[in-house]
Amino acid sequence: MINEGDLLHTVTADNIPDSQKRLGEVLVWTTGLLFLGLAVWQMMFESEKVAMGFETWRPVLYAYMLWATALCVAQVMVNGEKGKRTLFVLPAALFVISLVVFPLLFALYISFTDWNLASANGPQPNGWDNIREMWSDQFYWNALKNMVYYVLAVSVEYVIAFGLALLLNAQIRARKFFRVVFLLPLMLSPVAVSWMVGKSMLEVRFGPISRIVRELGFEPSFFGNAEIARFMIMAMDAWTFIPFIMIMLLAGLQALPREIIEASKVDGASGWQSFTEVIFPLMLPVSVTAIVIRIIFKLKLADIIINVTSGGPGGATDSVTSFIFREYRDRSNVGYGTLLAIIYLVLIILFITIFLKFVSRWMERPA
Repeated sequence: MINEGDLLHTVTADNIPDSQKRLGEVLVWTTGLLFLGLAVWQMMFESEKVAMGFETWRPVLYAYMLWATALCVAQVMVNGEKGKRTLFVLPAALFVISLVVFPLLFALYISFTDWNLASANGPQPNGWDNIREMWSDQFYWNALKNMVYYVLAVSVEYVIAFGLALLLNAQIRARKFFRVVFLLPLMLSPVAVSWMVGKSMLEVRFGPISRIVRELGFEPSFFGNAEIARFMIMAMDAWTFIPFIMIMLLAGLQALPREIIEASKVDGASGWQSFTEVIFPLMLPVSVTAIVIRIIFKLKLADIIINVTSGGPGGATDSVTSFIFREYRDRSNVGYGTLLAIIYLVLIILFITIFLKFVSRWMERPA
């Protein structure tokens, strides 16, 4: 039973005067138009459409902060208690917009400019030239093709990680010791792995593995051949991140209800039947989560490539991220590099969306 005294301090939208609601709406619209007007004016000034403007975008930032504050205040003025509840989320959303949306819009702007850091002219609009250059850039398309190989390698990593998770979930001796040992690669950064393995152990002249290969009568060429170099990059990256998939799958295996697994054994199911008919279907949500997260990490693959091969030989090991990095670092081509990054972001969003929709339909299919 609700005590009427509890509602004395509750202010709903129905109890708010219309004049106060109109004042809140006017406050939001006035500050919003001020912010939008300053932003458009500054864009015109940056593109030399008008002669007067601000030296920096700081006044536009101040106008955005003013509009964000007015929006929060107006929520309470217009909606009362409901507006107060909105304030638990709205400031965080506005902060995310300032950190994500605005830089993305600025990146979209400079992607249609010719901006070389070696030039003193700054960004110069060049229309569709960057897109035309992208269509004819064979190195960029080669990097996209390499990403197909790198992403497909996640399936092999998943199989290995699942096998290790099943092994560590079984009642074996020194199980806790092996869990720590298998997690050691995950504790190392990819940069450390690339230097320890790619630059030291696999170094052609003095690397210990290269010496062993030479003693066996073969000529070590781990990064001289395109296919071998790509395989070595995938192997080093897999060695680093297989423990990540393994620990997620191990947590899922330990959360499975033991009664169902024991019931399958009582019904006479073999180990393989128990895995394919019981364990694997129950592990699908965890498996999809682990694979999606791993694919996202794989799509950002750059540090091992940059440190070990710099994309060589001849761009054979390049990922899109490492290629874009070299566009910035080696060629100082900010406009073109930003366009490639935005196109890659769109491709990632499309790929992840289609992949999740396909997996969702596959999991919902009738048994």
